[in-house]
Amino acid sequence: MSRTVLAIDIGSTKICAVTAEIANDNTISITGAGTTKAQGLKKGSITNIELASRSIKTAVEDAKRVSGSTVTSAIVSISGAYTKSLNSNGIVNIQSKEISFEEIKRVMHTSLYNANIPNEYEVLHALPFNFKVDDQDYIEDPLGMNASRLEVETHIITTQKSNLNNLKKAVKGAGIDVENIVLNSYASAIATLNEDERELGAAVIDMGGNTSNIAIYSGNSIRYNDYLGVGSNHVTSDLSMALHTPLNVADKVKLTYGSLLTPSNDLIELPIIGDEDTTHEVSLEVVHNVIFARVEETLMILAQFIEKSGLKDQIGAGVVLTGGFSKMEGIRDLAIATFGSIPVRLAKPREMNGLFDTLREPEYSSAIGLIMYTAFPYTPYEIDVNKRVRHTNEKPTESVHVDLSDTSENLTAPLEQKEQQASKMINLEAAQSKKSDEAGSLSKFWNWATQLF
Repeated sequence: MSRTVLAIDIGSTKICAVTAEIANDNTISITGAGTTKAQGLKKGSITNIELASRSIKTAVEDAKRVSGSTVTSAIVSISGAYTKSLNSNGIVNIQSKEISFEEIKRVMHTSLYNANIPNEYEVLHALPFNFKVDDQDYIEDPLGMNASRLEVETHIITTQKSNLNNLKKAVKGAGIDVENIVLNSYASAIATLNEDERELGAAVIDMGGNTSNIAIYSGNSIRYNDYLGVGSNHVTSDLSMALHTPLNVADKVKLTYGSLLTPSNDLIELPIIGDEDTTHEVSLEVVHNVIFARVEETLMILAQFIEKSGLKDQIGAGVVLTGGFSKMEGIRDLAIATFGSIPVRLAKPREMNGLFDTLREPEYSSAIGLIMYTAFPYTPYEIDVNKRVRHTNEKPTESVHVDLSDTSENLTAPLEQKEQQASKMINLEAAQSKKSDEAGSLSKFWNWATQLF
């Protein structure tokens, strides 16, 4: 039986809601989409909950109207702003000498326990990038192997609790329950990378209106992520100041004449800020120079991120540019010159059934990635924001979603309500009731004790 899912990509300049039908074989069919201008957001983060809720509600209602669905919960993207990443490791002894899923789950939670995560931060994703069975490194999947000891190295992405809670409140204010939250650059990577690129390693850069997010994939897992508060709107601001023309006119100039290729000497007539009845002539060469300077600076900072990651030698597939900013004419050539010998390609979302023409554009990579994340896991193992361990052997099920904002589990939800839930993966934590903070501390102590013995 197919299930209906809703994905909401909350960007700095636009909010996009996409509905899809996911069949039992995980085949995706897009059924509806709605896009609206983002309000109450700055650089991808909520600055006004009421305005943000209104924008989210408009986009969701448009998507529902097109699809005819009544889904009430969604998977939502979160900006890389205010996120922090760290690597951790865990080790457990295997009493039975055969690694079961419980041991894998235990070692991943141990790595979380060992991580030095500040109290004001919440875990978004815990992504293991290296399993070690006894002394053997880089085990792809340790499940079922014979061993006396299991180790894991994990890349943990965290975000401020206040940022997470404000996002949930904004979505809840639009009448939608938050089912899961995914880092937007992670979602973009899912939508744009193919299997070879994930294996060889690639740096995915999602260049949006006010932000640029980078995620470096290596060995089928994110190994590094970072955020830059610069996007295409900064080009508009630069043009407005340099040409002494209103922002809306500068934006039209960017869209019409914006190019990083050889400049033209033609003149264009533009109104002056504060006195729009008066115009002055500007050379397109000036326009080109302003745009070129900003884009080059942005790419140089992103190149420094790649150097800082220490993973430059592990991105064999090169750099993948996506997002609306990546549509700037000539950006690939400038990126190749900036990144050095690293190959660069421009990416759009992967093709799937029912994909509207508008959704084929690079600015919708993150939204499509959210839908794909819901369909099936893209890493062998992962701990998500719900503290649930996702894994590649999961099967779609009619499991009940547990709202993080509710302290009780809704185990008596009617079947009709269950069918509307966006994610139907097996909840591997279902056997464990939600713990209080004190019980959580006891659980950490138990993980530590089992690690020793």
